Amino acid sequence: MQVNHVPKYDMSKSKTGCCPEFDPEPWDDKTFVFKDKLFVKANTRSVFYMPINLGSVITKTWTAIEKSGVKDLDEYILLSKDISPWKAEQYFWVTKEVPDLENVKLSGTFKTKVFEGEYKEAKYWHEEMLNIGQKSGSKNPQVYFYYTTCPKCAKVYGKNYTVGLVKI
Repeated sequence: MQVNHVPKYDMSKSKTGCCPEFDPEPWDDKTFVFKDKLFVKANTRSVFYMPINLGSVITKTWTAIEKSGVKDLDEYILLSKDISPWKAEQYFWVTKEVPDLENVKLSGTFKTKVFEGEYKEAKYWHEEMLNIGQKSGSKNPQVYFYYTTCPKCAKVYGKNYTVGLVKI
């Protein structure tokens, strides 16, 4: 098992010029290990878990990451973690620290499950990920989601995949 790696993107599979078409197989029912994996963390606001400023936060953060030259589009992930009904954290995978942003390191073993459907199903996916974490022996499992395509691209591809990750 490799440390600090996720499946590679194939941008040649992008029909939109934005998000590549997602292949769930390399992600579903897998285990990934992060050891001091560097991310940029940004906070978003929510109303009963529905993000209200996600787009602007992603755009602002991604622009700063692009300017610093520390992105890796071959191997990338943006994790989302709900902290409360009013706040979420977004974790952008980077290759080096980004000046003027909050740089954090994540470590741990993460089990995954791929879901397909609308965002409104996320509360059920969250419960399922908590169950996976508890069955794996975690007393306090931490759940993250990786939304694999933007809403526009999900419409083009006809699938809306989300990867659940639970720290065990």
